[in-house]
Amino acid sequence: MKRFQVVGIGNAMVDVLAPADEAFLAAHGIGKAVMQLIDMPRAVHLYGAIGPAREISGGSAANTIAGMAHLGGRTAYVGKVKDDQLGLIFAHDLRAQGAVYETPMAPADSEQETGRCIILVTPDGERSMNTYLGWSEFLTPDDIDAAQMAQAEWIYLEGYRFDGPASHEAFARAIRACKQAAGRVSLTLSDPFCVERHRAAFRRMIRDDVDLLFANRAELLSMYQTVDLAAALQAASAEVAIVVCTESDKGAHVLADGKHWHVPAIPTKVVDATGAGDLFAGAFLWGLTTGRDLEIAGRMGCIAASEVIGHVGARPESDLRALFARHQVL
Repeated sequence: MKRFQVVGIGNAMVDVLAPADEAFLAAHGIGKAVMQLIDMPRAVHLYGAIGPAREISGGSAANTIAGMAHLGGRTAYVGKVKDDQLGLIFAHDLRAQGAVYETPMAPADSEQETGRCIILVTPDGERSMNTYLGWSEFLTPDDIDAAQMAQAEWIYLEGYRFDGPASHEAFARAIRACKQAAGRVSLTLSDPFCVERHRAAFRRMIRDDVDLLFANRAELLSMYQTVDLAAALQAASAEVAIVVCTESDKGAHVLADGKHWHVPAIPTKVVDATGAGDLFAGAFLWGLTTGRDLEIAGRMGCIAASEVIGHVGARPESDLRALFARHQVL
């Protein structure tokens, strides 16, 4: 048995969550329900403009790994932070969930800081993310421990991390080490704008290396440049063994071996949509790596997503295993 069920690689940052109305978004030129990259001056400006906020460890793939660890999965994470207050918070919170986190911290006197994502939550529960990558942007192949990748049943790659000068090479090193040890590769597309920026690189990776693709409807349509979800699902399933596409309150689609399952969503009042896809992926991967069939893994994903959208923040606050038992999927 390998040491890790899943090793995640992606951004390492702290989420700053604050309520905002549509007028605030318009006044500050913030695109609704998407992720926008910002620099440090913009991060400082927005932080000063928002009202009371909560600071919670985040990062998309880190949330996925935290969700798996919460379920008792054997997990590790790779993502770059600085030896500063937010970096120490990030490391503590991830390790407290039970995940292994050993990525060396950047020196305390370095110019960049730990990344943070200012997340503005509108009354409809949608989240608009303004991301200062900080040290996350500078993940390099040197940060990838090939031995750790070889000890993973799966690696989980975060599409957001394609925004970085050496991140593609870091992913390539992780993929080689994992595949050479008979491991498998999963990828989340993360955001339609991210897909637009890196479509060619994503397509090469999907065709050549990816065994499991996670996306939401908008991301998959962007990847395959169509407005027809059925066509996008078909195109993806021609390239990847397992395709998982979420559709918010319409549930999720799971495709593999010529089969297509539609998994219904769990009706939930949306408080904060942050982390819905992240926790879906964490629960799905936990189900997959503990021997559940793909449809059950999809149901676990929908249950976990419903839990996280019912409160502020992207990490689970309820016992996910208890929720699985209540929905009779354990």
